[in-house]
Amino acid sequence: MVIVDDGSRHVRGVAEPLDLEERLANVISDQIAPRLVPEIEIIPWRGTHVVAVEVFPSPTRPHYLASAGLDAGVYVRVGSTNRRADPDLVEELRRYARGEAYDEQPLPELDAEAVDFRAASESFAPVRKLRRVDLETLRLLTVHQGRTVPTVGGVLLFGHDRAQLFPDAWIQAGRFAGTDKSRLLDQTEIRSHLPQATEDAIGFIQKHSLHGVEIGAVRHADRWSIPPVAVREAVINAVAHADYRQRGAPIRVAIFDDRLEVESPGLLPFGLTLRFEPIAAACP
Repeated sequence: MVIVDDGSRHVRGVAEPLDLEERLANVISDQIAPRLVPEIEIIPWRGTHVVAVEVFPSPTRPHYLASAGLDAGVYVRVGSTNRRADPDLVEELRRYARGEAYDEQPLPELDAEAVDFRAASESFAPVRKLRRVDLETLRLLTVHQGRTVPTVGGVLLFGHDRAQLFPDAWIQAGRFAGTDKSRLLDQTEIRSHLPQATEDAIGFIQKHSLHGVEIGAVRHADRWSIPPVAVREAVINAVAHADYRQRGAPIRVAIFDDRLEVESPGLLPFGLTLRFEPIAAACP
């Protein structure tokens, strides 16, 4: 039953709320597995009634259409559409429900030497001197079935052969003329270890960002068209939250005359929604 007009958004309500409540409860109970127990409430609304259904976070995720089974019956929301989840996403939902992280999973086919200790030491050098035992504390290495092996995160950050296991763990950056991608002015492929790749990507953006100068009483200060703090936050978030299980989609940075776009492959972490906030330019 339609309770809201698509065009006017006028709430029409439902004529038989008790019947609808019973049918909803039966559909949810009979067609979804593992069983969900939502909160269904009939709410008076301006001379009519609406039926509100609230589904609480479930510890038994993922839920699926019982008729299709687990392999083909799991769906996720992407924008305004429903998409069937592939096996990797189903496993991610299971890990999320268990409170486990993908980057902490062991890679038992490798040994501890797969992590480049020198690269890790250089990355931590400005903060502290790194010891080999620290690699386990940082979850770059872990003990799996009596052996010390690298984790997914360890290989992604400092792996000798990262490109073999994660061929899209790199950053593609480009500077385009105008406001579309019809004319490319400069580009680079950043394939260094991810901590260094993050710095290299930020450097590429700063190289191509317009900036002015604010003249002070004694010295001048640079004023960037794109706030450096926002640039660093966007690039670091893209690297940290990319879905490295996917294939064919590296992290992409695109600089236009009027904006910066940073694309990170994968869906939003579960429980997050999109929210757009304008960023004011630092100079006209």
